[in-house]
Amino acid sequence: MQDTGIKESLRCYAKLLKLPTFSDLSEEKAKYKAGESLEEFVLRLMKREYDARQEKQRQRRIKRAHFPILKTLEEFDMGRLEHVRPEYVKQLASCDFIRRHENLVMIGNPRTGKTHLMTALGLKACLPGYKVLFKNATTLAAELREARDNYQQLRKMEKAIAGTDLLLLGELSYASFTQEESELLFKVIAERTERTSTVITTNLRFSRWTEVFSNDTLVVALVDCLTYHSSILNMNGTSYRLQSQIKD
Repeated sequence: MQDTGIKESLRCYAKLLKLPTFSDLSEEKAKYKAGESLEEFVLRLMKREYDARQEKQRQRRIKRAHFPILKTLEEFDMGRLEHVRPEYVKQLASCDFIRRHENLVMIGNPRTGKTHLMTALGLKACLPGYKVLFKNATTLAAELREARDNYQQLRKMEKAIAGTDLLLLGELSYASFTQEESELLFKVIAERTERTSTVITTNLRFSRWTEVFSNDTLVVALVDCLTYHSSILNMNGTSYRLQSQIKD
């Protein structure tokens, strides 16, 4: 009876002190070793609480990134990369390029793994604590355009994007942008230069970006922003879809 009361009190104080892992100590109690000091036991409890909080924060960052689908680097078939060394991909996975505020532009035909690799790098960045945001380029342009009539809403969006350590901008080539949308996208990207990192996927060479942006001068400025302090990855190789069809 007394033991039940202690357990209830433990759960109560664990809730009040916001220490959820302390509410049930049965697992740790089973691991208690004869001769283990009280300090060692408490330290183990504190480490468990710390690890649980870190994992919860990681999951929260992943959720806030708004990945369309979760793809890991371990699932990525580097054998299909004909122009990018696997060692370089592993180097990117260290997230040093984010720390150095560098950009990445992945250029390649459809279904060559650009989005998969970009998402995998984004997931890697979430683990150590970087703030990541995934956006489809067309969707972002439309959201910025719709918010433009409300200055406060637009500034809130721009501030939120600027506050991310890594912006993942996908499919910059599948639709053309109006002059207004082009200017808004340029502003978002330009403000990140040398301050944060941006990763972009596209199936168009830079010389063809005039096909999607309405202003040639803006394209020159945009490419200049993106290629300064950046790496360009040629993702062309065996199509994921083609490879799947061959296997079937």
